[in-house]
Amino acid sequence: MTSVILFLAIAGLGLVGWISARARARLLFAGRGTVKATPSYHAAHNALWIAIPAIAVWVVWSSLAPELVMSSVMGQPVADLLPASEFERDSILGEAWNLASNPDAGVFNPLALELAGPIREAQTRFNIIGVVLSCIALFAGGAYGFTKVRADFPARARVERGVMVLLLTASLMAILTTFGIVASLIFETGRFFSVVSPIDFLTGLHWSPGTAHGGDMGDKFGAVPLFWGTLFIGAIIAMIVAIPLGLMSAIFLTQYASVTMRKWLKPMLEILAGVPTVVYGYFAALTVAPFIRDIAASLGSANPSTESALAAGLVMGVMIIPFVSSMADDSIAAVPSAMSDGSLAMGATRSETIKKVLLPAALPGIVAGVMLAISRAIGETMIVVMAAGAAANLSVNPLDSMTTVTFQIVQLLTGDQEFDSPKTLSAFALGLVLFVVTLILNIVALQVVKRFREAYD
Repeated sequence: MTSVILFLAIAGLGLVGWISARARARLLFAGRGTVKATPSYHAAHNALWIAIPAIAVWVVWSSLAPELVMSSVMGQPVADLLPASEFERDSILGEAWNLASNPDAGVFNPLALELAGPIREAQTRFNIIGVVLSCIALFAGGAYGFTKVRADFPARARVERGVMVLLLTASLMAILTTFGIVASLIFETGRFFSVVSPIDFLTGLHWSPGTAHGGDMGDKFGAVPLFWGTLFIGAIIAMIVAIPLGLMSAIFLTQYASVTMRKWLKPMLEILAGVPTVVYGYFAALTVAPFIRDIAASLGSANPSTESALAAGLVMGVMIIPFVSSMADDSIAAVPSAMSDGSLAMGATRSETIKKVLLPAALPGIVAGVMLAISRAIGETMIVVMAAGAAANLSVNPLDSMTTVTFQIVQLLTGDQEFDSPKTLSAFALGLVLFVVTLILNIVALQVVKRFREAYD
């Protein structure tokens, strides 16, 4: 709440600074060439000097405040009652922090109730200090920016440079976040491979991390069934559904549908991409999976399961139809009309023109869409969790229950887990493999798209 109020105050004072600097800059104008920047640039320069220092101080202080609060609380007599066990100590402190922010929360340990008061007081005290420091930075920056409202001051160059720095910072944050994710995956995967051989992990046929004890751990962490389940559900069954339906819908919308029909059908088709995956998961678990089970039972299958790779793959294929359809639609539409017109003028039918001219010409874009759809499918979790099951089976029967890499990552990292055990660390190894596979697919897809654009730009 304090952060919201502070940011609103910064925005309001920034607006005041913008108006005052603009009004002062207007008074400096005495004819063409008398000022180096327009009043709007002077106003923007002053507003930036008001907002950026105050926000920077508050962000830095917010990152330091929890440690300061904890140091303050641990120095009080009530902290001497905390147990020596680090696990129990962290549990009580976590409950106390929760009570400090939510007094109506339930209390499991009475000591947490005694610590909640000092934590709340320390938070209030340090929040006030942070607000005061931010206000000092705000008024100091505003005063400095206001003194720069002069006729000879190049406000435009300074504002554009400041905006460029902000954009560069935003770009670097995205890049550094990616590097941080990769670094954490590599580090934790290295810890896992120090216990389990990478060869056993990448080539083993038995996945049972819950029973891994002693010296036979490598035999329990064979990830081949997980890789096969991921490919079988996401790259085979889902693609069998998505590629024909997506490609045929793109052909219909670009070649056969009227303008009015295309105007209505294309947005309706692309709505599929905006449906939450948990909704697809419910649909797969409650509708598609029982339907497939009943059909399998009627065909003589013995004890068909409600959880099957076929149910998850079918629904996943429906989910990624827009990825294939949109890319194919854009690719076909980008083919020069002279090619199709020439084919029709030579006496070819519309269907022959589509098969012999349009699809071959649009093939790079279609392939790129398919590969992007595959990378989306193999990273799907909710549909697999709710429809495919948890059994790591190495089978080609689509009616069998299977699991995927994403499902196992969720299962290994949820609940009360020890993050130093090989069982939990294996999730990072699975994540690194999945990251590398999807990265390769995206790189190939981008290269195909690049080739496609170079051909028709």
